Amino acid sequence: MKIRRFYGKDMRDALTQVKAELGGDAVIMSNKKVGDGIEIVAAYDREPPVKAPIQKPAINPQAAAPQPQAKPQGRTPSLSEIIGDSGPDSLRALLEKQMGHEKAPAPIKAPRPAQVSVAADKMPEENFNEWDAFSEEKNMSDIRQELKSLRNVLEFQVSGLMREQRKQTRPLHDFLVDRLERMGISANLSEQLVSFAPPNAEERDAWIFLMKLLANRLHTTHNDILRQGGVVALVGPTGTGKTTTIAKLAAQYAQRHGHQQVALITTDSYRIAAYEQLATYGKIIGCTVRKACNAEELSELLHQFRSKGLVLIDTAGFGQRDTRLIKQLDTLSQSSYTSIRHYLVLAANAQRQVMEHQVQAYGQISLQGCIFTKLDECYSLGEAISVAIEHKLPVSYLTEGQKVPEDIKAAEAKYIITCAARLFKQYALMPHKTKQVVNSAVSI
Repeated sequence: MKIRRFYGKDMRDALTQVKAELGGDAVIMSNKKVGDGIEIVAAYDREPPVKAPIQKPAINPQAAAPQPQAKPQGRTPSLSEIIGDSGPDSLRALLEKQMGHEKAPAPIKAPRPAQVSVAADKMPEENFNEWDAFSEEKNMSDIRQELKSLRNVLEFQVSGLMREQRKQTRPLHDFLVDRLERMGISANLSEQLVSFAPPNAEERDAWIFLMKLLANRLHTTHNDILRQGGVVALVGPTGTGKTTTIAKLAAQYAQRHGHQQVALITTDSYRIAAYEQLATYGKIIGCTVRKACNAEELSELLHQFRSKGLVLIDTAGFGQRDTRLIKQLDTLSQSSYTSIRHYLVLAANAQRQVMEHQVQAYGQISLQGCIFTKLDECYSLGEAISVAIEHKLPVSYLTEGQKVPEDIKAAEAKYIITCAARLFKQYALMPHKTKQVVNSAVSI
C-alpha cells in the first residue's frame, strides 16, 4: 500500500485531486488544516490505469456529458468536471464509499438464554421437551392451587354472609349453636342438635331440650365389664391411665366376687417397670399377675386363667403414629383361644383432633366401648362427648382421680352431660370466677 499527500485550498479541492489522480478506490487516511488550506493523506494499492476518454454519441448536444479536459492554466476545474456527475460530490459521500470497501464486521450473535445448569447445555432436545412439559405442569399446578385458595376464601365469605343472615332471621338458632360449640361440641353435631329444637321455645327451655337430646345420643355399656366378666383388654396411647384403670376394675371385681376370680396380664415389654407396677397392684388386691411377650404366650396364659371370672389385659401404650401399634393389635387379634373384648382408654382432657386420630388408629380392632379418664383435669367435656357420639362408641367407665378403687364409676349419659354443662357454665360463661380447679364429677 502506498501513501500520498494532497493539498487544496478547501476540502472539496483536495478530494477532487485524490479522485482525479488515484481513482475511486483510494482510501482517505486522515485530513487536517495546514496554513490556509487542507492536507489529505490517501492510500492506494497500485497505480490507477490511465483510461482513454470514451466518446459517447451525443443525442442532445446540450445534455451530452462533458469530457474530462486538461486543467487549463490559471483555472481550477469544478468537481463535476473532474469526477463527473455520477461521482460523490462531498467528503461525506466519499467517506461512505470508503466505508463500503472496508471489511464488514462479523455479525454479532445474539446471547443465548440463561442456562439452568452447565449440564443443560449438553442436554438433547427431548430432555428440553420434558423440561418444558414439567414447567407447564408446574404452572398448571400453581394455577389450581390459586383457584383452590380463592374458592376457600369465597366459601368462607359466603358462610359468613349466611351466618349473618341466620342471625337476623333465626337468632335463637344461632345463639344455641354458639353455646354448644363453646361447650366443646363439634360444629356438625351442634347444627344437628339445634335443628331439632322447637323454633318458638324460650331460651332456657330450648337449652334443656338440647341437653336431653345430647344425653339420648350418647350411649353407655351399663357397667358391662364388672357385670359380665370375661377377658378384657384395655388399649390406648401412653399416659391415658390404662394400668391404674385396670387396678381399679380388678379391685372392685375382687370386692364383689373375691380376689381368686381376678387375674391380670401385661403385654407391655417396652415401658420400664411396667410389669412391676401391675404386680404391685396385684399384690395389694391379692390376684395373680403374669406377663405375655407374644401371641403364643398370651394364648397359653388365657388357657391357664380359663376358670377366672375376669381377666384384665394391660397393653403397651403406643401413639397413633407409632408403627409398633400394628404389631400389638396383631398380637391381640391372633390369640384365638378365647374372645377378647377391647376397650379404648381416652384422656378426656385431650384435644378433639387427638382423640379422633386415636379412635381411628385403634379402630382396626373391634372396640366394645371406651373409658374416659382424667375427668378431674378437664375444663370441657364437649370434645370427648362429640368423639364418642360421632364414632358411635359407647362410654363404659369414668375415672376422676388416682385412688384405687374409689375413683371410677360406670358411665351414665345423664351424668356425663350434667358434668359437661357444669364445666361450660363454670369455665366458659364465667371465666373470671374460676381461680381454682374444681372437681367436675360432683353431681348437681
